[in-house]
Amino acid sequence: MLNYLWFFLAALCEIAGCYAFWLWLRLDRSPLWTLPGLFSLVCFALLLTRVEASYAGRAYAAYGGIYVAASLFWLAFVEKSRPLWSDWVGVALCIAGASVVLLGPKLAP
Repeated sequence: MLNYLWFFLAALCEIAGCYAFWLWLRLDRSPLWTLPGLFSLVCFALLLTRVEASYAGRAYAAYGGIYVAASLFWLAFVEKSRPLWSDWVGVALCIAGASVVLLGPKLAP
C-alpha cells in the first residue's frame, strides 16, 4: 500500500514540475517558473525510487496508472476543471492495470 503513496507523491511532483514549464511556455509567465519546476522534477525522480519493485521498468509501468489518476486530481483542484465521467472510468482501468503490474510478481507461483 505504501507504493501507491510514493506513486501519488511522485505524480504530484512530476505534474507540478511540468506545469511550471507549461506556465512559462504556454501561458507566458516568467521563466523563473522553471526553477521550482526543476526542483519538483528532481523530487519526482527521488520519490519514484522509493517504490518497492524488483525492476525499474515494472515500477515505471505501474506508476503510469497512478499518474493518470493524479493528473485528473490536478485538473479538478488546480486547474478548476471538472473531469468527465469517462475520465473516471479511464482512471479506474489505469489503476487496475497498475495494480496488476505491481502485484503480479507477488501473486505468481
